[in-house]
Amino acid sequence: MVHVLSGRTLLHPTDPERSRVFYGEQLGLAIHREFGTGPERGTVYFLGGGFVEVSGRSESPPSPAVRLWLQVEDVAAAQDELLGKGVEIVRPPVKEPWGLIEMWIADPDGTRIVLVEVPADHPLRYRPGI
Repeated sequence: MVHVLSGRTLLHPTDPERSRVFYGEQLGLAIHREFGTGPERGTVYFLGGGFVEVSGRSESPPSPAVRLWLQVEDVAAAQDELLGKGVEIVRPPVKEPWGLIEMWIADPDGTRIVLVEVPADHPLRYRPGI
């Protein structure tokens, strides 16, 4: 079994500065570290138990198969905050058949981001008898 100490998602955006505004200012992610200089410099943001790194530049947007999953305490509050910062909500919060409450947004390159609220009675949080 591999014991992962931390994880990192690496994004090469088509417009790095626009992506730094999105992840840093609109999503409000804290900066873990920065490296390099110029427009393609790297910025690594905290994602709770992992990181997302925005560095370099790509001539084309990422594959639609790439998605980020971010857990939040309160999806409705996150929706209000993000709307106030000009973030487009791709799909408003919905309680899924599997019990999670999910809302979809996208970064400036179209990378889909699901914001997930895990209700207190969901098996991811509560497992009776254990």
